[in-house]
Amino acid sequence: MKVFIMRHGEAEAYAPSDEERNLTPHGESQSAKIAQWLIATHGVTFDYVLVSPYIRAQQTWHMIKPILDVAGAKVEISDEITPYGDSDDVVEYVKALGSVEDIENILIVSHLPLVGYLTADFVPGIMPPMFPTSAISCVEFSHATGKSELLWLQQP
Repeated sequence: MKVFIMRHGEAEAYAPSDEERNLTPHGESQSAKIAQWLIATHGVTFDYVLVSPYIRAQQTWHMIKPILDVAGAKVEISDEITPYGDSDDVVEYVKALGSVEDIENILIVSHLPLVGYLTADFVPGIMPPMFPTSAISCVEFSHATGKSELLWLQQP
C-alpha cells in the first residue's frame, strides 16, 4: 500500500480561529501544481482519501480532486488528522484500513506538524521531514512484512 501524505496549500495568517483559515490564491496554485505533478509523474489512482475538516485542508482537497484520479475513491473527513492529531493512532488506523479495505493508494490531506510525524511514524528511524505548504510524501507500506519505506517527498 502506498500512503501519500500531503500538507494543505498556503493559508491566510489570520482568521477568527485556526480551523477557519482559508487558502490564499498562491495556496490554491500550489495545490493544483503538486496534483498535476503527481498525475504526470506517477499516474496514481486513489482508493481512499482522508481529509482534515479544517477549511484550508478542505479547500486543498477541492483544488486537487478534479486533477487527481479519485473517481472510485472513498472520502472520509477525519477529525483525527488536524494539526495536533495523534500520529501513532492515525498510522495504526491507516494500516488497519488498508488491510480491511484492500487499499492500494491512500491520500491524506492534513497539516503541520502532523504530516511530518505521520511520515516518520510510518518509517521508523527517520526524523519527521519538513513539509512546505502543498508538499507531499509517499510511503510504501507492506502489510505482509510490516515494513515501510519513504519513497519520496516533493514540494511544488
